[in-house]
Amino acid sequence: MSTSSDQKVQAFLDNLQIVDSPKYQIILAARAILFEQYPDAKERMMYGGILFSLEEDFAGLFAYTHHVSMEFGNGYLMNDPEKLLEGKGKYRRHLKITSMDQQTMGKLAFFVPQAYQKP
Repeated sequence: MSTSSDQKVQAFLDNLQIVDSPKYQIILAARAILFEQYPDAKERMMYGGILFSLEEDFAGLFAYTHHVSMEFGNGYLMNDPEKLLEGKGKYRRHLKITSMDQQTMGKLAFFVPQAYQKP
């Protein structure tokens, strides 16, 4: 899914495509992975990034200066054998994405199916 039905999300994507095409491509790929797993997920802009929700918010995508971050609201519950998820908060964990190489996208595809978990 390269376009969004949410106008604010689409404006964010359109702007990102102009100002930072590599991060735009990463976010498109990450959104595609997420929507493949959760086709009924809704997206909206909040906190400067895209939040994804089903019954509640469970993930987010944020573009930073040197990377894109995929945030997982209940990341502390996720299976992370390689200890790739970062964050020391009570619940949230994130994966930093700096490229679209096959290995990185594979790691993202490993975590996304675990994203919607309830404690």
